[in-house]
Amino acid sequence: MNDTLRACLWMIGAIGAFTSMAVAGREVSLDLDTFEIMMYRSVIGLALVLIFARTFGRLGEVTGRSLGVHFIRNLFHFSGQNLWFHAIAVIPLAQVFALEFTSPLWVIVLSPLVLGERMTRTRGIAAAVGFVGILIVTRPTPDTVHPGQLAAALAAIGFAGSAVFTRRLTRTESTVCILFWLTLMQAVFGLICAGIDGDIAFPPAAAWPWVALIGLAGVTAHYCLTSALALAPASVVMPIDFARLPVIALVGVVVYSEPLDPFVLMGAALIFAANYYNILHETRHRVAGM
Repeated sequence: MNDTLRACLWMIGAIGAFTSMAVAGREVSLDLDTFEIMMYRSVIGLALVLIFARTFGRLGEVTGRSLGVHFIRNLFHFSGQNLWFHAIAVIPLAQVFALEFTSPLWVIVLSPLVLGERMTRTRGIAAAVGFVGILIVTRPTPDTVHPGQLAAALAAIGFAGSAVFTRRLTRTESTVCILFWLTLMQAVFGLICAGIDGDIAFPPAAAWPWVALIGLAGVTAHYCLTSALALAPASVVMPIDFARLPVIALVGVVVYSEPLDPFVLMGAALIFAANYYNILHETRHRVAGM
């Protein structure tokens, strides 16, 4: 089996995990608030990371030399994930995923500030085209803008900030180390935020399978995506990842009777085109520079 086919299989796993997490998050949204969901998700994720690291002898990879960067990275991700869980409970799932795909475009904007990377003409065009895609998906007017749309858009910015600082961490830290601090710090963030009102809800028995699925799917999705990117370039992986949108749109239709909005699909296609244009240009530029 070649690396490209293996990457495709990993991405099928990632798509399944992300889709499962969205459905599970919506199912528990009536029993738990987003902070409680994040707390339980992170505790389960931490247990899974520790079991994995111990089983494969990789606990020694966990270090505390970049705690400040881990902290900033996890603030971004915790904020983005909370907003994402809120959005999936109040607006159509396809719309959430379409807006989530703007995250790479926000990385383009943030990278010059955090990583010192240059804002090229290609990156600027990609960001501008992606912004047009956002307008098509949301079609903002004073009467039609939904807070859930704003939450999904802000979640994409949170994920972008997380990605930028993750890229910075990968220069010195392993994936196991990054996942350990992600789950530990976000478990603490979730405990503080969920308990600030002095009332942390305990999931009812019927909700526990969904909570467990959220924790398992979260770790699985990130592991599958990272594994795919290690086997194949982003220009191969990203189009497969975009398949999440029609999959979640179909789930929304079948499970929740959500209508298929052609504007969401049209705007998402434009967002995808902007991302793919930037990736292709970056890949060709690197190859030409070799």
